[in-house]
Amino acid sequence: MGTCSFYRLCSCLGVLRQARGFGLPAVFCSLLATGMLWASREALLPAGLAENMSTRYGAGASERLHRWEAVVLGERGSHGAERLGSVNRFLNRMTFVSDREHWQLADYWATPAEFLATGAGDCEDYALAKLFSLYLAGTPLSRLRLMYVEALPQGEPHMVLLYTPEGGEPLVLDNLNGEILPASARTDLRPVYSFNGAGLWLNNQPGGEKPVPRYRGSRLWDNVVARMRREGFDL
Repeated sequence: MGTCSFYRLCSCLGVLRQARGFGLPAVFCSLLATGMLWASREALLPAGLAENMSTRYGAGASERLHRWEAVVLGERGSHGAERLGSVNRFLNRMTFVSDREHWQLADYWATPAEFLATGAGDCEDYALAKLFSLYLAGTPLSRLRLMYVEALPQGEPHMVLLYTPEGGEPLVLDNLNGEILPASARTDLRPVYSFNGAGLWLNNQPGGEKPVPRYRGSRLWDNVVARMRREGFDL
């Protein structure tokens, strides 16, 4: 199953104890500071990035990156289901591989360029790449959330992307199930917590999701953003 181990991540973010019902931790995280993702809408791939990735990961890297660029640029004039479906289908063609096997690390958030250049990644990499792709295609960041869930029946940790249409129910973009379905239809997923540019929400609480009142920085998020900036993305 293409799920991911996120308990190390949860400990880093300071939310695992709350997710398990032990009370609010002392430290909260701001994973996606408002406005930090605003990138130029005039270009997608930074100059030289495809060539650099080909040098590191082989000739297929450039082809996949340029195909991704074509998908994202092609969806800038589309909306809703068409854009979601195109991005979801394209990125789900990448191969699932664990961080341990792929990067020889317990937990690693690949940049979208690394994910596409290598053609592989774990559930976090699929979800992050979908978030950035939809954002770069013109989707407001406020409509997107990354969500940690437990994939049932085994309860394996997993990450998906949520898109919430105006006045509608969140839709789930997932590498385990290629069909984009309302969250209520994904009874195989147990929500734990979600986050976007506005903050962090606990999704396993009685009475629905609960916003976390305080949050500050995430080492993993800061690291992936810093690497994207080094790749040439204007974040």
